[in-house]
Amino acid sequence: MQPTWLEEHLREVQIVDVREPAEFDGPLGHLPGAKLVPLGLLDEKMSSLEKARPVVTVCRSGARSAQASMILGGAGFAKVANLAGGMLRWRAQRFPVEGGTE
Repeated sequence: MQPTWLEEHLREVQIVDVREPAEFDGPLGHLPGAKLVPLGLLDEKMSSLEKARPVVTVCRSGARSAQASMILGGAGFAKVANLAGGMLRWRAQRFPVEGGTE
């Protein structure tokens, strides 16, 4: 998933940030409307997500969110994508964030 597409469709998808709470609230901030579900808690918290609605997973660089996409896909989520480059790329392209200082 490219940042440009996501920025244009933020309201249409569930954004699941799989970083740790300190990262979510840290210098990089997080995407507007993102839901924090750390990767280590994804199995137990995925029931709070809507299976019928598209999901975009996000982390710092894209590695953990790629794992999360695989986990959600394996759990029956049909429309799952990973934000390419994660928050580092999102910030580098100057898209909106909540919180953060960088």
